[in-house]
Amino acid sequence: IIAVSPKITEISSDISINEGGNVSLTCIATGRPDPTITWRHISPKAVGFISEDEYLEITGITREQSGEYECSASNDVSAPVVQRVKVTVNYPPYISDAKSTGVPVGQKGVLLCEASAVPSADFQWYKDDKRLAEGQKGLKVENKAFFSRLTFFNVSEQDYGNYTCVASNQLGNTNASMILYGE
Repeated sequence: IIAVSPKITEISSDISINEGGNVSLTCIATGRPDPTITWRHISPKAVGFISEDEYLEITGITREQSGEYECSASNDVSAPVVQRVKVTVNYPPYISDAKSTGVPVGQKGVLLCEASAVPSADFQWYKDDKRLAEGQKGLKVENKAFFSRLTFFNVSEQDYGNYTCVASNQLGNTNASMILYGE
C-alpha cells in the first residue's frame, strides 16, 4: 500500500446567513489510508470538535456561532491539512447602551447610542418627532460601526428634552430614548 498524504479536494465557500437559519458545511478529502475529517469552531468558547465527519450541520444558528470553522483531514502519513470557512451570522440591531445626560447651559453635551448588529447599523437621531440633520447648527453627529454620538457644542435651554436614537439594518430596527437635561 502506498501511503498518500491527506489533501482537501472540496470545501464549502464562506457563507452569510440570517440568525435562525440552517447551515450545512462540507469538507471532502483524499489520501491513503482514508483521512479522518473533523470540524471545529475557532472561538474562545469552543471546546473540541463539533463534527467528526465530512459534514457539519448547524440548525437555528445563533450570532455566537458566527466566525471561522476549521476542517482538518489527517491520516498519520503527514501533518493534518486544515482549511477554514467563514460563517457570518446576520442579526437585527440591538441597542446595548443609551444614557440620559445632565449638562449645564453653555457647556458641551454628548448623547451616546451603542448598538450591535450585522451588517452594521445605520443610525438616525430625533428630537421629539423631528429628525436631526447632519450639520445642524451647534450639533455634530458621528456614526461609527457600533455607536452614534450626538454632540452639542454649546447647550442651550432649547436643547433640553427627549431624544431618540434609531438603529437599523436590512433585518430590522430598534430605538432608544434618552433625555438631555440641565444639572
